[in-house]
Amino acid sequence: MIMIAPVSFTNNPNVIAQNDKMVSINSALQVDLTGQVASEAINFSQISGVGGQVDFVRGAKLAKEGKSIIAFPSTAKNSTISRIVCGLNVGTFITTSRNDVDYIVTEYGVTQLKNKSVRDRAKSLIKIAHPKFRDELEKEARKLKLL
Repeated sequence: MIMIAPVSFTNNPNVIAQNDKMVSINSALQVDLTGQVASEAINFSQISGVGGQVDFVRGAKLAKEGKSIIAFPSTAKNSTISRIVCGLNVGTFITTSRNDVDYIVTEYGVTQLKNKSVRDRAKSLIKIAHPKFRDELEKEARKLKLL
């Protein structure tokens, strides 16, 4: 059986939430230490559109036993840039707010951000950043009083 429906239906968080144990998996360009997710543009350079990221993140969170996951490589540009950053630059659009984020996954681990303080979010995100960027992230986070 196949159903064809408009985006206003398929991406409706209330419709998505009707699926028990719903899991949404999305990607990101960058995540800051508070958990804000940038998936569209960096420094005003548009890379992709919003798609249904926010709809599926919220729908999964509303579903019985649902969860949302943001999964991405910890670095970019041949491992020269960390995708986990202290703060997003001007012109880097926030796609998913820190309050909507459930889990963040990199090749270095998983952290659940739901119900964590900003301090605990920063600590747990630094742990799943690429090892060569962890010391600098911690240093910057202390300077910004995130730790």
